[in-house]
Amino acid sequence: MTAQGAGASFVDNMKTYIFKISEELDGERLDKALLHLIDSLSRSFIQKLIKEGGVTINGAATTRPAARVCTDDEVIFELPDAMRPEIAAENIPLDILYEDQDVIVVNKPKGMAVHPAAGHYSGTLVNALMYYCGTELSGINGVMRPGIVHRIDRDTTGALIVCKNDMAHNAIAAQLKEHSIHRVYHAICYGRIEENEGTVDAPIGRHPTDRKKMAVNFKTGKEAVTHYQVMERFEKYTYITCRLETGRTHQIRVHMASIGHPLLGDEVYAAGRTSPFKLQGQCLHAMTLGFVHPRSGEYIEVNAPLPEYFEHLLKVLGRHL
Repeated sequence: MTAQGAGASFVDNMKTYIFKISEELDGERLDKALLHLIDSLSRSFIQKLIKEGGVTINGAATTRPAARVCTDDEVIFELPDAMRPEIAAENIPLDILYEDQDVIVVNKPKGMAVHPAAGHYSGTLVNALMYYCGTELSGINGVMRPGIVHRIDRDTTGALIVCKNDMAHNAIAAQLKEHSIHRVYHAICYGRIEENEGTVDAPIGRHPTDRKKMAVNFKTGKEAVTHYQVMERFEKYTYITCRLETGRTHQIRVHMASIGHPLLGDEVYAAGRTSPFKLQGQCLHAMTLGFVHPRSGEYIEVNAPLPEYFEHLLKVLGRHL
């Protein structure tokens, strides 16, 4: 938990935060002022705590997020202890590409889900992180979230960043929101792509009839942009790299399928196509992850080597040219 803002004094005894409102926040809404002063909480969570009576102004309790604050007002903010999620810590080996006091970049293997969910309550990346890091993981909005700030699909391999504290979590989340994190994926798709490079700029949302799938959806979808470049062409397949501007669910899989080149092995979006190879899901690897370090401000770029199955598949396809 960090506090900021010119003229704001701050005492932390793990639960109580005491602020003296500075001139720059004079007349501001209470929720917005606290959002400015405490940079690791969301506005919605701050509003929730205000409504529950967790904030006083000059000793008087208020439940109104829209209450105005004035210069030199003393605001006391009572923050409840973060709830620990009921996730079992499991001693699962992690392939760590980069680690420091704030972040870890792991190379996620194929078949490992990121979060526990129906059908995958154990053996996930979160289970492994709970064992490896213990309590040294970010906890935003009153819940100790195990460091996860973005995800990749269960059968997608490669680089994924994990945050060890709230400061790092907020900084990386902001970069994701601003689309400033550099993310490059490698993939093999069906068909020969004739152009050397291209861009798919099409919004992605829930499939209109199959709610378990995503789709290009111009009515309710969110902006999604994928840049692709051909690395190598084979008789019936193309090896490409994809650079993401946005990070929508299943983005590369949906976008490549939308232009007639679904990913090899994709059991969801390559409808009617049967892979002649023994694959476990889509042939997709998060190769490069570049970000501005939340503490040092230094640009860091990490590369996850292609997994063995991917390298082998490229050799097999090359022999059939």
